[in-house]
Formats: sequence, C-alpha cells, structure tokens
Amino acid sequence: MQSVALTGSACGSRLRVSGLSSCPPADARRIVRAARSIKPLPKRLTCSEPAAFRAELLGQSLGPMHSVSLPMVPKKRALRTRAQAADGDIVASKGTSSGYGGSLYPAVGAACLGSLLFGYHLGVVNGALEYVSRDLAIAGNTTLQGWVVSITLAGATIGSFTGGVLADKFGRTRCFQLDSVPLIVGALLSATATEIQAMLVGRFLAGLGIGITSAVIPLYIAEIAPTDIRGSLGSVNQLFICVGILLALIAGLPLADNPIWWRKMFTIAVVPAVLLVLGMSFAPESPRWLYQQGRKAEAEDSVRRLWGKSRVEQAMSEISDSSSSSSEEAAGWGELLSKRYRKVVSVGAMLFLFQQFAGINAVVYYSTSVFRQAGIKSDVAASALVSAANVFGTIVASSLMDKQGRKKLLTLSFLGMAASMTVLSLSQSWSALAPYAGPLAVGGTVAYILSFALGVGPVVGLVLPEIFASRIRAKALSVSFGVHWITNFLIGLYFLTFVNKFGISNVYLGFSAVCLLAVLYISGNLVETKGRSLEEIERELGQTA
Repeated sequence: MQSVALTGSACGSRLRVSGLSSCPPADARRIVRAARSIKPLPKRLTCSEPAAFRAELLGQSLGPMHSVSLPMVPKKRALRTRAQAADGDIVASKGTSSGYGGSLYPAVGAACLGSLLFGYHLGVVNGALEYVSRDLAIAGNTTLQGWVVSITLAGATIGSFTGGVLADKFGRTRCFQLDSVPLIVGALLSATATEIQAMLVGRFLAGLGIGITSAVIPLYIAEIAPTDIRGSLGSVNQLFICVGILLALIAGLPLADNPIWWRKMFTIAVVPAVLLVLGMSFAPESPRWLYQQGRKAEAEDSVRRLWGKSRVEQAMSEISDSSSSSSEEAAGWGELLSKRYRKVVSVGAMLFLFQQFAGINAVVYYSTSVFRQAGIKSDVAASALVSAANVFGTIVASSLMDKQGRKKLLTLSFLGMAASMTVLSLSQSWSALAPYAGPLAVGGTVAYILSFALGVGPVVGLVLPEIFASRIRAKALSVSFGVHWITNFLIGLYFLTFVNKFGISNVYLGFSAVCLLAVLYISGNLVETKGRSLEEIERELGQTA
C-alpha cells in the first residue's frame, strides 16, 4: 500500500495528486468518481497498486490537503472510459490513449544497435583469433595475440570516460552518430589489416566506440522511456549485447572451410554501425537533455514523439518539477566526489565491481574447459550453450523488470550466482561428487549464466541512470562503466594466474563470497526504482538542490 496526498478544494474540482515519491506517472489520467457521500476524510490517499493520476471528486466539497482512501480496480475495468463506478473505482478518463509515441520503440531499437556491436566486437575475435594469427604471422606470439583481444578493452575504458562528456556537450543522439566513426573505421581497419599494427589500431578504435556506447545507451533509454516500461526497455540493452555475442559465434561458423572468412566477420560489423548513424538521424533527442539546455519547445516535441500527445503535460511537469533539471548546469567531474553526490556515485562503482568480481567473465572464459572435461568437445557447442542461456535469461528478465522490481531481481540474481558458484566449486573438489563432476560443472555453469542474465546482467546498467541525478547522470555513468571496463580487463589478465596459484575450486568459492557480499551491500544501499519517475528518485536520494 502506498500513500499520497490530494490538494485542491471546492465541489467537483479537479484535484492534482502530489507527494508521489513512491508512485509512478500513470499511463493515462484517471478519474475517481465518488458515487455516495464520503464520511470524515483521512489525510492521505491510499493506492493498493502504484498509481499517479488526477482525481476528480464529483459532488463533494473538499478542503485543501484532504483526501480519500481509494482501492485500485482490476485492470480491464480500469480501462473502461465510462462506467457507473462505486466509491473507489478508478477508470480511464475520456480521450486518453493507452499507447506511446510512434518514435519510442524505433529509437530504442536504433540505440541498441550499439549494444549489438558491443557484444559482436567482444565475441568476434574469439573464433577468429587463430586464423588472424596465421595471416598476420603472430601464431607463435602469445603476447601479441593477447593484445589483439585486450586492446579492445583498453579502448573501451577510454571510451566510457569520454562518452559522458560527449553526451552532455552534443546531446545523446549526436553522440551516437559521432561514436559511429570509430566503430566503422575500426571494423574496416581490422578487416583489411595485413600487419599486426593495423589490426591493433582497428581493435582499439572498435573498443573506443563500444566504450562510448556502453555509457550512452542506458543513459538515453532511461531518459526517453516512460516510467512504467522503463525497466523492460532498459533490459533490451543487455539483450542486444547477448544477441551480438551470439551473432559473432554464428558468423564464425564458415571459418573451418574458409580460413580468410575472418575478414568478412570484421566487415559485417560495419553494417549495424552505419544503421546506427541513420537511425539516430530520425530518433528524438532526450527530452530531459533538451530541457536542461533550455530548449523547452523541442523537449515537448520530443515527449510528444516518444510518449504520445496525451502525456506531454504530465511528462513536462515531471521534468520541470526537478529543480536540478532547470536551475543548475551539468556537474563537473570534481562534483561527483562532493558530499551531495559521492554516495550515489559510489553505489554505481560498487555495483559494477560486484558484477565483474562475481566472476561472469571468468566463467565465460573457463566454460570451454569445463565443458571439455564434461565430454563436450566442440568449442562452438559450448559457446552456443552459454550464449543461448544468456539470451533466454535476459528475455525473461525483461518481462519481470517492471513487475518484480530492480532491487529484488538483483538480489535473487546474486543469490543464484552464489549457489551456482558453490556447486561449481564442489564439483571440482569433492571426491564424493567425482562421478557426477561433468554434469554438475555444466549444470552449475548454465545455472550461473541464467542467474546472471535474470538480474545482474541487465539490472546494473538499467538502475544506474535511474539513481543518478540529471546533472551528473552522463558523467557518473561514464565513471561507473570505466570501473566496469577496468575490472573486466584485470580479470581477463589475472584470472588464470589466480587459478594456477589457488586452484579453480577456491577461485569459484571466492566468487561465491563476492556474490553474498553484494546481496548485503544492495540491501543497505540501493533504493527500489520500479514504477517511479527519474525526478522522484532524484528527490528521494537528496540529489536535488
């Protein structure tokens, strides 16, 4: 049950709901019809489900700040435009549309082409590295082979820090278009390389591009998505990353019969990068960024295209209601460490630290070896199983995001990962389980990937732009994703060293402990953001001046 306050007075007046710190904007305006006399009124309006609406009490005289207890009616009943409603019934007001603007889904899809490239560029080199090494004469040089893989992560780290600056200066859509340049040039250089130097430059530029998109995509989606489906749309980002990895796997299938096919694999990445440029030419700019720039008329037009005409007034009211959106310029880097912001920025960094040190990349890197021990000899089959589990889990997560809530999914996800890691550890160390080691290892790995995909994978990138205030959102996301790429690089660099020193069983137990620590941290430091506007979250976290 959630409570909000009603303000207004006079018989039959339209009353505006206020105090919506825990309630989201409605999909449509709601009309509350009081069909019988109301006894002495309580001071709060109580909703059995999160709801924000304009209330109209007919035939009743209300004083300022008076309100009434109103249970929500079933969904189908609530959508009727006219009804003889009993006391407490809520029905959609006349002339309200339940749909969204025609540009919303195309804009999200265009932005997520960057996510597709994110996954593709990370996955494409795994299958192609052996053939690249032969053609570029580095087959025996493990150091240079390592650089072909890791230099992309170095580029991504730099890109993640610059993405926020570009997004604040030029806008979200223009930033995507600028980012397409290193993505296209990097792919072409990699595809046409005849020497290792050209390949390294190409891979670095591709990494620079995906680093920028990794920070800007969740920022853009969070700012253009209606509150009630922001979780589902935000999880599409992670889904496209998984699809990109899967596409890289599929693209590598002809390599066995055509050793120079790796050049085509890198060339393929040019197509979504070009489509990203074209898509962002038509996608609406973030209305929150436009409003912050003082371009209110353009912000209204953007809301109309994204959310629909019926929601313009409500959306603009939300955006303008945040004083930080209208009265302060974008924060400088130093302000991220100020008393006002440092706690929420530290939450962003810690969530990515937990995500990476929970072992996701290590499990993916080591899964092929685990599957081989279990009797699965095909690297392609092993990778396909992991990718399929990741895609499936992310699809399920997108359907749950706006129902179960971010915090709950994140907590359950880390608990599932901890349990899976424990199974993996025991399968490698307990002699009693030796006859079942193979099936347990495969089952534990798949369960771990599913647990990750159901929460930790999509939620972290979704919840961060929700908890960051508008004036620090872009830069704080850049810092958070910078932490992501740095820890990603370190784990890739030192994972095998730790395995050789401590044993895979103990390393897996360490990952399990990190997952449990993450649960404790989340319970005490993360707020639930489901069904709440970005401005409401900003006010609750005390980031508004």
